[in-house]
Amino acid sequence: MAQASSKRVAESPVIPDRLYFKIGDVARICGVESYVLRFWETQFPQLKPNKSGTGQRLYRRRDVELALEIKRLVHKEGYTISGARQALESGHKRGAAKAPVASAALTSVSPAPDKAKETVARVKAELKDIAAMLAAPQPTARRERAKVIKVRPDTGNLFPM
Repeated sequence: MAQASSKRVAESPVIPDRLYFKIGDVARICGVESYVLRFWETQFPQLKPNKSGTGQRLYRRRDVELALEIKRLVHKEGYTISGARQALESGHKRGAAKAPVASAALTSVSPAPDKAKETVARVKAELKDIAAMLAAPQPTARRERAKVIKVRPDTGNLFPM
């Protein structure tokens, strides 16, 4: 039991009680490099830190929590960047069950499994036909040799008939 609680503490780092955090502080809290946070800002519209007059990023507590959630989705759960973006947009939270999210994703991709099977079967058949055409020996067309005509230099005609 004590081991599970220490594991949970390691997974969710303590966020200090401050109004703003600089990018270096957030990078340290999240355990990622600063450039990763800047990249995530371009990929996740929800992650929008304020900027000071000098252009320095100032993250609020909710931005830090969002960065931690993004890190969990991408690094621990194996989401792609676009998958993590979709999970955040659909309201995927830390305690949510994975099965409903996965089944919803599968149903949105293939609403009619029978139709998909038909399409795959048709594509297979067409690919087999193409492979057969490519494997079949091609008939070689017999090329006729060009006739060589001797032109007498005294005729002055360039195109003799």
